[in-house]
Amino acid sequence: MSADLWTFATTLYARPGVEAACLELQAAGADVCLVLCGLWLDSRGVAHAPHREAQLRSIAEPWQREVVKPLRAIRQAWRNQASQDSALAGLREQVKKLELDAERQQMVRLQALSADWPVSGCGQPRAWLNALAPSGTPTAQGASDILYAAR
Repeated sequence: MSADLWTFATTLYARPGVEAACLELQAAGADVCLVLCGLWLDSRGVAHAPHREAQLRSIAEPWQREVVKPLRAIRQAWRNQASQDSALAGLREQVKKLELDAERQQMVRLQALSADWPVSGCGQPRAWLNALAPSGTPTAQGASDILYAAR
């Protein structure tokens, strides 16, 4: 798998079924950037540790709340109106690009934090995915779909 998180995530996202699974997870409230980071850490053999998970969440949660989700809310709110108004459609596309750029920046920050974490190779498979993806909900299947595509 790719050495950098963004390339890993975009390559994985392009695989069949992954986009739908990610959107399902997102609709259920998951931070897909964080889930993809977990898959990336699992693929690299970085052992899960609660204090490291807390560090990732301390970066991801405020960024999602204060930057990504407000952009997404605007983009989604304009969906119907933009189909009737070409000027608004253009603005909506710009907001969509900003949302994607914000997600990329989140992944850059997550990668920077975890770049020096040692690769042990003896961690539990899927430990990061299990910790960062919602469990006990229908979204668990979405995480499984992403995991299957990551192989």
